[in-house]
Formats: sequence, structure tokens, C-alpha cells
Amino acid sequence: MKGIILAGGTGSRLGPVTGAVSKQLLPVFDKPMIFYPLATLMMAGLRELLIITNPHDEEAFRRLLGDGSELGIRIDYAVQARPEGIAQALLISEEFLDGDAVALILGDNIFHGPGLGTRLAELREIDGAHLFAYRVADPSAYGVITFDDAGNPVAIVEKPQQPTSAYAIPGLYFYSNDAVKLARELTPSERGELEITDLNRAYLDQGRLQVTVLPRGTAWLDTGTTTTLVQAADFVRVVEERQGLKVGCPEEVAWRHGWLTDAELRSRADRYRNSEYGAYLNSLPDLPPEPGA
Repeated sequence: MKGIILAGGTGSRLGPVTGAVSKQLLPVFDKPMIFYPLATLMMAGLRELLIITNPHDEEAFRRLLGDGSELGIRIDYAVQARPEGIAQALLISEEFLDGDAVALILGDNIFHGPGLGTRLAELREIDGAHLFAYRVADPSAYGVITFDDAGNPVAIVEKPQQPTSAYAIPGLYFYSNDAVKLARELTPSERGELEITDLNRAYLDQGRLQVTVLPRGTAWLDTGTTTTLVQAADFVRVVEERQGLKVGCPEEVAWRHGWLTDAELRSRADRYRNSEYGAYLNSLPDLPPEPGA
């Protein structure tokens, strides 16, 4: 399985600041937004990743992340010339995927919770699609999934005015190797986009859609507006200050997977030697092991 981070789009809801910089390069407390979805895919054990950006933002992402080798992974880049739907990311990625299964995550989505990496790693070999459901107070702003009495998914509706369920679908999707084929068969919606909801519905119609309800202790944050961006930064700050551990730290994920040695981690830390982030990376090899780890 390979991973895709969709970091294109215009970021218009965060204007005017996104007129000068990609939304996914804005800070969420102590690190760029892109670090969080990157760390999520790495927690799933994925080491071949594609970042899809706007044409004028690609170079900035390359300066930040390079080819991924300093993180023990491989990062390729592709351009989304026009934002024409989340499912378009699969068509853009066809050559990169080369027939492999895929995990697709939106570049402005943050996930945090106990055992998250373990649950994600179990999805690397699937037949069909695997989505997540997350209970929200106002599901009308999202794709909404409805379940029958046995807990099986029966319907998916995009931003319904009168939701029949309180469960939204977060921006993290796992697909088998026929995702590109199915995405190519989609018809653009009224707004001219290839809707990810239509792709998910195609798997549902085939009886090949599985859904995991994220536990109450899991946080899912969408940082697409100024309000949610500040809320996400506050969440990360509180968790990190309380625990003394970072949220969404790609270097730590790579090191804990064994993709980076202690020396390589400290070399990476030296890049940020004047920041608290660099000090944290430098301290990791000296931390006592976590109980049960």
C-alpha cells in the first residue's frame, strides 16, 4: 500500500493568508499542518508517499520535506492544476500507485488517539474500501454515513440538510488497487468535481465497504477555517504540554518504527537546533521506554 496526501486546493476559507502560502504549510501550534497527515500515514507503516500540491506550492513542500530520505521514507510530488474533487487525487496518482492499494488523507485533517497507528496498520491489505466514522455535533457540514441496526453501513450522503445520522466521514480513506479504475468511472457532480462520496458509494453498492467508528477518545480535527485552525493549535498545545510528548511528529514516528537510527534522529534534530521541536527530537533516544512498549 502507498499513501497520498492531498495538499492542493486554494484554501479560500483561510484567506487572505493563503494567497501567499499553502494552507498545509501554515503552523498548527509548533509544526506545519502537513506534518500531521504525514505522521498519520507513517504510523500506518506506509513508506512510499505522494504529496499532491498546487503548481506554485510544490517547491515550498520540497524545501520542507525533500525526498523523504531524512525520514526513512520516499516522498514523490504531483501537481493538481485545478481543484476538481478529492477523487481526482487518485487519477493524478495513477502512475505513482502502479496498481497498488492506497491510503488517501486530506492535508488539513489531524487525527490523534490511543492505538491509532495499530488500527491503521491493520488496513494495509484490504479488498474494497475502509472508511472511518466520527460522531459530530453538526454532521450537515460533512459526508454522513448511516448504519442499520446491525451496525452495517447502508447510505452515504454528502452534506445533507437533514442528516439521518450523527456520524461524519473524516478525510482518511483506505482503498484496494481498483480505486483508480472506479474513480475513472465517476461522473463530475454539479459543481464539476469528482466527489469522494460517489467513490465511497460505489464500493458500498458493491458490498465492499467497511467502516470503523472511531472511539470517543480519538480526536479528529479539520483545520480548514480560521476557527478550526486555532482550535486545532490549542488542542495540540494542551496535549503536548500535559504529556511532554509531541502530536504528529514524523521524525518520532520514523524513529519508533526503526526507520531512523538514534544518530540519524539527532542529525535531523540539529536542523531545528534553535527550537523546542529540535530539542524534543534530540531528547527522544534518552527517554525511558514506555511501559508495555
